[in-house]
Amino acid sequence: MMKRLIVNADDFGLTAGVNQAIIEGHQDGLISSTSLMVNGDAFAPAVALSRQAPRLGVGIHLNLTEGKPVAPASSVSSLINGSGLFARKPAGLWRAMLLGRLSAAEIERELHAQIEKVMAAGVVPTHLDSHKHVHALPVLGEMSLRLARQYGIGAIRSVAETWPALGYLLRRFPRAKGRILRQRFNSLTLSALSRGWRRRLLQTHVACAEHFYGVTPTGFLDEELLREILRRLPDGTSELMCHPGYADQALRQTPTRLLEQREKEYQALTRPGIKLLAKDLGIQIINYGDLANDLHCRAVVQ
Repeated sequence: MMKRLIVNADDFGLTAGVNQAIIEGHQDGLISSTSLMVNGDAFAPAVALSRQAPRLGVGIHLNLTEGKPVAPASSVSSLINGSGLFARKPAGLWRAMLLGRLSAAEIERELHAQIEKVMAAGVVPTHLDSHKHVHALPVLGEMSLRLARQYGIGAIRSVAETWPALGYLLRRFPRAKGRILRQRFNSLTLSALSRGWRRRLLQTHVACAEHFYGVTPTGFLDEELLREILRRLPDGTSELMCHPGYADQALRQTPTRLLEQREKEYQALTRPGIKLLAKDLGIQIINYGDLANDLHCRAVVQ
């Protein structure tokens, strides 16, 4: 069975430095796909850069936890604070949904606005994923699926992490044990929330990768770990989530905790020989558009 890998760079549109690293990582390295942060300060430059990279799959990084909404503030008042910014982190978003303090209609209105902004810019999105993986929440998962079908978006990220390399990470980064274990707990929670998600997607003819990597090793992806992931990649289609970027002043002014680490990821993804290693291992680098087309072709044949 063939090994295929989607290397998806999140946060396209966050800053100009993130945009540039993603484009260079596509041109010179393994990046095959990216997720566009629609309310990012560098959204328009990201769209312009994407036009220079026709083989770069561009998805939508749905965002309900950081920055300003795309929809008019008055139409999504339950999602924002007095400053007009998204009011809750993922855990708070989930609690507010469970307690009925959020309007599902307003959430869907905002997600509609984000997708329509991307399409109005001339981008044909290859997939949906989300900032902080909020689309793994059950209500938001169904909403994302409904939106994907409505807008003809052929794939959604599944965040059920397959091989988190926990023991390997703990041996290599013993001083970061607490952080790694917290991220592993988050990965297990997301996997539990995503149980049955792949089956649900395939039943509705929306594609997803069979294997996913990136939650547990967030902030630790370097050349050595990347080579380890490539060597252990299973048969089928996998997605590796990454966060390359340049740690410039604009990035430091955002709420992200990933600063210099983004440069390490960029260096790992563009290291001479990394493409050759993937080729030698028989790994085909694809994007979500390729995956969705394959699913569509199989459905037609059947």
